[in-house]
Amino acid sequence: MTVSAATLEDLIVRREGAAGRITVNRPKALNSLTLDMVHAFTRALAGWATDDAVNVVVIDGAGTRGLCAGGDIRALLESGSRDDGMAETFWSDEYKLNAAIGSYPKPIVAFMDGIVMGGGVGISAHASCRVVTEKTMLAMPEVGIGLLPDVGGTWLLSRAPGELGTYLALTGSRIGGADAIHAGLADYFVQSERLSELAKALTGSEGADVEAIVKSFASDPGPAPLAEKAAAIDVMFGHDTVEQILETARTSGDDWAVKTAAEVEAKSPTSVKVTLAALRGARALDSLEDCLNVEFRIIARMFHAPDFREGVRAAVIDKDQSPRWQPPTLSEVSEASVSAHFAPLGPRELGLIPA
Repeated sequence: MTVSAATLEDLIVRREGAAGRITVNRPKALNSLTLDMVHAFTRALAGWATDDAVNVVVIDGAGTRGLCAGGDIRALLESGSRDDGMAETFWSDEYKLNAAIGSYPKPIVAFMDGIVMGGGVGISAHASCRVVTEKTMLAMPEVGIGLLPDVGGTWLLSRAPGELGTYLALTGSRIGGADAIHAGLADYFVQSERLSELAKALTGSEGADVEAIVKSFASDPGPAPLAEKAAAIDVMFGHDTVEQILETARTSGDDWAVKTAAEVEAKSPTSVKVTLAALRGARALDSLEDCLNVEFRIIARMFHAPDFREGVRAAVIDKDQSPRWQPPTLSEVSEASVSAHFAPLGPRELGLIPA
């Protein structure tokens, strides 16, 4: 086994046979990403792209709890307090990494075992071969902390069947492996206990069909629970305003729809309105890169808004789960304020170009 010089304590980068392997290694922090980890991740992919000895890249997480719960939110919040620019650099470089994964010239197999949220989706759901397990718990919960489903989330969710992506984005709901495959966020289901065996098979994959190897380990994930709710989801979330979505739920006579509406109403009013607009806009965009460019415009503004600080306080710091959003109601979030999130950033534009 050859260990890359890019290895950090928090990101284990090495080559095993024909596989380049990246393990996110912050289990005590649910493998949350830091800027240094993003940079090491990027360097590893760049080096292996032209290394003839590497046939496949395998991404997984250390510990037993999951692949990655997202970016290090506390560090990003502290960066905002210091106004040192680190958070903006993190998002910019993270999005470039997401794009690199999406356009990588070699197969990337991502093990989406356990918790996969936010930035964890960004380093896995754009891979060419995405593996879930019976332990997978996937979510894009950003509207609950005053942000939007970024890291290419608008690209992925806007292309889910029907309005399933809209539902996942506006509620931040957690889903299992079968639903992840149904939503187009994953490809294959493999029992968690077989992942180490699969990884070993991939290390010996020189000249082999990587997807065929993964398929040989795959099994039936069972029915996708949300597939049974498809009709109700499409009716409720098939509107272009959040107000219409909630009104449809309230008048539906469906207890599930009413409960779902309450979940949306608990989120940042600004976030849910901007997120819905971003999802609708993403349907007309042609590439992951285009969506990331728009997401960066939005995140650069949301990061400095009160709802991000308040959302992190309520969910991560004080954990009282009682955020005080500004503004507190949907009616106070104007169309003009939503549109302002999408305005160009001038010299600060992300400027990704589709591969």
